[in-house]
Amino acid sequence: MIAAFKSLHFLLGLFVSSKLLALAQEQNHFIYHGFTGANLLLSEIAKIHPNGLLELTNTSKQQIGRAFFPFPFLFNTSLFNNSRSLSFSTQFAFSMVSELPTLGGHGMAFTISQSTNFTGALATQYLGILNSTSNGLSSNHLLAVELDAIRSPDFKDINDNHVGIDVNSLISIESAAVTYFSDEEKENKSLTLISGHVMHVWIDYDEVEKLLNVTVAPITRTKPTLPLLSTPLDLSSVMLDSMYVGFSSSTGAVASSHYILGWSFNRGGQAQSLDVSKLPSLPPQRKSRKKPYLRILVPTITAIILLVAISGAAYIIKRKKYEELREDWEQEYGPQRFSYKDLYKATTGFTDRKLLGSGGFGKVYRGVLPSSNMQVAIKKVSHDSKQGTKQFVAEIASMGRLRHRNLVQLLGYCRRKGELLLVYDYMPHGSLDKLLFHNDTPSFNWVHRYQVLRGVASALLYLHEEWEQVVLHRDVKASNILLDDDFNGRLGDFGLAKFYDRGANPQTTCVVGTVGYIAPEVTRTGRATTSSDVFAFGTFMLEMALWKETCRARTISREDDFG
Repeated sequence: MIAAFKSLHFLLGLFVSSKLLALAQEQNHFIYHGFTGANLLLSEIAKIHPNGLLELTNTSKQQIGRAFFPFPFLFNTSLFNNSRSLSFSTQFAFSMVSELPTLGGHGMAFTISQSTNFTGALATQYLGILNSTSNGLSSNHLLAVELDAIRSPDFKDINDNHVGIDVNSLISIESAAVTYFSDEEKENKSLTLISGHVMHVWIDYDEVEKLLNVTVAPITRTKPTLPLLSTPLDLSSVMLDSMYVGFSSSTGAVASSHYILGWSFNRGGQAQSLDVSKLPSLPPQRKSRKKPYLRILVPTITAIILLVAISGAAYIIKRKKYEELREDWEQEYGPQRFSYKDLYKATTGFTDRKLLGSGGFGKVYRGVLPSSNMQVAIKKVSHDSKQGTKQFVAEIASMGRLRHRNLVQLLGYCRRKGELLLVYDYMPHGSLDKLLFHNDTPSFNWVHRYQVLRGVASALLYLHEEWEQVVLHRDVKASNILLDDDFNGRLGDFGLAKFYDRGANPQTTCVVGTVGYIAPEVTRTGRATTSSDVFAFGTFMLEMALWKETCRARTISREDDFG
């Protein structure tokens, strides 16, 4: 009898404990006006400011920041009844503050996932939630609404300012440029993600209608009557019994600070509205340093004379070790400008021990940027080379806008009297030319060769067919192909590149390139085309195919030309 009573007491206690656990897990909603004291799961560089502002990423490059609600929500099942609901509603206020006025990096995503552990996830276009191997797998059980400020051709992005709905993959099932519907004017109004302004996002999923709606508007507006995206979607195979909700963000070669000011969520019902007056404020944005004299009010002629005298004396006395040169055209074409002081320190004064190689357009040094510890390659072109100056302008105008995984990425530049400097991603394995034609290099097998050929072909396809203009490289060869950590080939050296609009004819009359790679018709007409680039690529393919025989017969050495 006593044993039976103890068993009954044990079962009753187990039932009560289970019921309490179920009730705890059935807390289906929350709202945050700022995150002071919030028990969020923060990872990577995410942090909460003293005023409650949630910062996912800052202006550090190639970084990830995540913040998730600490407990999972039960979507498919409930412990003590047969209720089942995949419906949810959320809204949040966010802001993206870019370090550059017209270029951000990369973006952020509201995420519903089976776990908060994103081991192996990458920054840049992967937004800290997937990588090249996991992207597209049904086992991800991932739903994301991305706010993307960079156009990634690999993911078929429509532009560099869009909202996308992602299911198990960062190739959006539907996306749209960022706009909101003005109920007063009965038309769509454009928004810019990296404007630094606070915006409001509503995301609502109706399980019965199997419809996902995404709406965006300025924080000062009420919710528009028409959503930006209204997408039919069945989440029954995506959602598991238990799912986490939160945000993930990343930066790339250019960075942005990504902030969340407030957040409301409800599983199965309508999310509570945010009270704008309770949201924390953003950090003060740094004032522009361009033309500081415009912000200086000179009260008297005496003060003007004094300022000129002091400036003149300082100019004569101070050694202008880090003096730079700036011109008006740079404001239109320049990507990111590095200070000469940082580049000087990165290469320990451009010493010979940091020298990677030298070619017809100058020397290339290896450096580590003091602000981010990022490894870079810095090409230094001398002032007395007119061709070098022309190449500098061409690369600034082109490479700063081209983005492809098999192109050497131009990170930025610097100019000073007598010197032109370009800053690129560092390629650990150097140029393919060295690997092919130096006998002391390690084995370079067919798998590596095929990988390089495929990568360079993908880059040429992007230049010829996929970018907004047609780009003729005009100097495809082994010495202009660099190898990254994984021996992926990246095409560089755009000093001879030619841009022209689609449907137009390239106006080229001079024969440029490298003997042996130039198509025969170019030597007669001087007119380069996409076909002449392909001819050079074909010569390069033949060179790769005959690599071993060439190595036995060829003893000449080539100069290292970084591109």
